[in-house]
Amino acid sequence: MTGIKQQIFDLETQFWQSMKDKDVDTAAAMIAKEGLVTGPMGTETINPEKYARMTRDGNWTLDNFEMKNVEVVQPTPDSAIIAYEVHQTGDMKGQKMDMRCADSSVWVKEGGDWKCALHTETIIEDANARQREPA
Repeated sequence: MTGIKQQIFDLETQFWQSMKDKDVDTAAAMIAKEGLVTGPMGTETINPEKYARMTRDGNWTLDNFEMKNVEVVQPTPDSAIIAYEVHQTGDMKGQKMDMRCADSSVWVKEGGDWKCALHTETIIEDANARQREPA
């Protein structure tokens, strides 16, 4: 990866690392003034203060994450979209978490800095497990 693609990949990696480290200041600084998140729990609006609260007070830990099949596009000079598969482990509300997901983020320029304005997460179904299930 070169140029903007590497820069966006590095930002996304830093974003994940801030979650792993529960680094509230870094996490909040990376969020746009107005944004959205979507995932298995539904959709909600987000801003730096709300994301800081979620990072600080959330009943979860992220032990490890690994991204692969990363793609980055830049539709405009002030926006970039990254999509990838991620394997993440940790715990959620006291239960072990081991998920493979397809994630994407939209990064926008805000005051000259890149900020995450949208993050989506879709759990990837294990096709082999589905084939083993009785019809």
